[in-house]
Amino acid sequence: MTDTTIRNLKYHQDSEVTLKGWLHNKRSSGKIAFLQLRDGTGFVQGVAVKNELPEEVFRLCKDITQETSVIVKGIVRRDERAPSGFEISVTDLKAVSPSEEYPITKKEHGIEFLMDHRHLWMRHKRQHAILTIRARINRAIREFLDGEGFILIETPIITANSCEGTTNLFELDYFEQKAYLSQTGQLYNEAAALAFGKVYSFGPTFRAEKSKTRRHLNEFWMIEPEMAYFDHQANMELQERLIEYIVGSVLENCAMELKTLNRDTGRLEMVKAPFPRITYHQAVEMLKEGGFDFEWGGDFGAPDETFIAEQFDRPVFVEKFPAKIKAFYMEPDPENPEVVLGADLLAPEGYGEIIGGSQRIHDYDLLLKKIEEEGLPVEDYMWYLDLRKYGSVPHSGFGLGLERTVAWLCGIDHIRETIPFARMLNRITP
Repeated sequence: MTDTTIRNLKYHQDSEVTLKGWLHNKRSSGKIAFLQLRDGTGFVQGVAVKNELPEEVFRLCKDITQETSVIVKGIVRRDERAPSGFEISVTDLKAVSPSEEYPITKKEHGIEFLMDHRHLWMRHKRQHAILTIRARINRAIREFLDGEGFILIETPIITANSCEGTTNLFELDYFEQKAYLSQTGQLYNEAAALAFGKVYSFGPTFRAEKSKTRRHLNEFWMIEPEMAYFDHQANMELQERLIEYIVGSVLENCAMELKTLNRDTGRLEMVKAPFPRITYHQAVEMLKEGGFDFEWGGDFGAPDETFIAEQFDRPVFVEKFPAKIKAFYMEPDPENPEVVLGADLLAPEGYGEIIGGSQRIHDYDLLLKKIEEEGLPVEDYMWYLDLRKYGSVPHSGFGLGLERTVAWLCGIDHIRETIPFARMLNRITP
């Protein structure tokens, strides 16, 4: 008898195994009970036949309640119709702990009900598939960056600095000092890049945006690489290789989950570097030709990004935005200082910006001027300015929004399903 998991059933065909998990659902038909089992690694059907089991075991199979924790013994059978490719012929079943009447049933539930029960909803097949793909994306990012010689740096969550401007900050009383939940680890990564060359942080970030759109969360996760001696072009080349690696890893390792989500993988298979590149000016002209009332100098909204991305069969870089609508630290284009050496990477199929990046200002005087023009407190940025005094070099970096990337690869409509416990304008529980 071998203890195994549902994901590893393929290694035990025609053998008797033990599974430890939960009853996800069941249906019975006279002398047969069909048990939908889950164990955290996947889902499989257990088939319990009355004349093949002791009477008390078969009675338990028919009477057991949804989400009761169970230990099941059975023989692994090949079943091409099953999502996992296998089913279990049950030889024994024991209930570990009974479940009360489970609140999430097969009937339709409203999204607010499901979000109120997120601690239970995440057990279901669709949510399980989404969060499994999220975990694979996490792993792929680390594999790629570690393989490229990056060092992981943990940046602070509590900070005195604003990076993306003074708005949309969660303010804290930090022992009678004003502090904020971090919007980004970028400034600290710049310091680390001048110590280690290539670094990245991977952690939660916070934006106090009163937004209810399907693309926004108030707490989300960002992957933020920063590289010394990287210019704007090298920065984009790294981004597209990272995205290609992530998509390839999900396609290779999450076929079952993508199938559960009914994800059309044809578009994902086209995600190969290099990606198209257009300037902000070209994007504005594209919008005007498409009938959009958009003027040069404005920032793109979701409909604008969607229209631009629809013109391409893979992610597209929009580069050289007006300096006035971008962050103070972005390096001006030497050929046209009104725009910056930065780019947003737009995902296809209406998912919008998944990466924002730029070459950073490395000149002390220019950075000081930008900080003052933004009206930021210079004293809070003296340590950041120091980086331009002691061996400054051209350097670049970017931030990848994990949840938007998950939404795109899963093909789901709302970002709230891409994180275990979403924090939104009107939701802070569970």
